[in-house]
Amino acid sequence: MIFSEQLKREREKLGWSQAELAEKLHVSRQSVSKWETGKNYPSIEVIIDLSDLFGITIDELLRGDDGLKEKVIQDSRQLAYPKWKALFDSVFLLGGFLLVVKIVIIGLNHFTNADIQILEGLPKAVTNFLPLVLMVGGGVGSDQLKDKYI
Repeated sequence: MIFSEQLKREREKLGWSQAELAEKLHVSRQSVSKWETGKNYPSIEVIIDLSDLFGITIDELLRGDDGLKEKVIQDSRQLAYPKWKALFDSVFLLGGFLLVVKIVIIGLNHFTNADIQILEGLPKAVTNFLPLVLMVGGGVGSDQLKDKYI
């Protein structure tokens, strides 16, 4: 049975109107109507609440409706997306910060005849390219997330 039919059947079994169900879920009556006509699907949080209200498993609500299963999968992907995005954005920003620090140190050394060393003991290739590698890595990782999660 598809979700819209299951929802309507369970609601009517309890003798609730669409407005009463909507009130219990803290959504509009129009949302319930759209779910029951198959024009839209609820969020995963609402599906969990429906499962609790009707006393049936989430599996029973989802099993017969491929469209709803796909929506739940997309919702779960988007829940994971911000964590990874924050990581890659932080890597990108760290690279940008290190690049700015390097430019400031080079400017100070050049214009004030200071002799500030950047991480003495590390190869020049590391100190010269680390900010760029971090920025490119963070940018590419963030871009890959769009393809995978959205």
